[in-house]
Amino acid sequence: MTKARTNVSAPATYQDVIDAPEHMVAELIHGVLYTFSRPATPHALANSALGAELFWRFHKGSGGPGGWWILFEPELHLGPDVLVPDLAGWRRERVPVLPNAAYWTIRPDWVCEVLSPSTRKVDLGPKRDIYAREGIPYMWLVDPLAQSLEAFALRDGKWVSLVRLVGGPTVSLPPFEAVSFSLGDLWTDSVPPREPRRHPEIHDSADAA
Repeated sequence: MTKARTNVSAPATYQDVIDAPEHMVAELIHGVLYTFSRPATPHALANSALGAELFWRFHKGSGGPGGWWILFEPELHLGPDVLVPDLAGWRRERVPVLPNAAYWTIRPDWVCEVLSPSTRKVDLGPKRDIYAREGIPYMWLVDPLAQSLEAFALRDGKWVSLVRLVGGPTVSLPPFEAVSFSLGDLWTDSVPPREPRRHPEIHDSADAA
């Protein structure tokens, strides 16, 4: 469930994020406070499975090249906006030491949003626009219900789709193409895949570049 603070004369502030209920994910987007309930099992499994693959191989360097910080749901302060991606990564060549802080002001090198019915509109709308505005080089969109993963690269300020994969193939995608993993490990068998849907607002912006 998504809730946005409305009918107020002044924009929301970071204090509203701090004051949000602890069981909700709170984000501040263009002066509006959004709160999201914790996701259902398909979302949680996809996020956990993907995060585990990348954490061990790129954060810890176990079975992979290392060289990244990989974090679950970091709080990003990007200009006036406060966003919480499902996953984000920073190259250690840019950020040699992990900051000891409650939130990040350094833009990531990669973000991933795991889409759910409650977050889809915001993830595909203002959040992806802010990620482009801040110059984040790569973005992945994972859709547990469609059982799909689409990888994007930022080119000339626009998101360009690199590849979209569905089901359970072995994948190797930028910026983590140094290793491969099974896409099928992200899905729960108890939820049959629905008809995959495209993200026209993203593809339209890329085609216009």
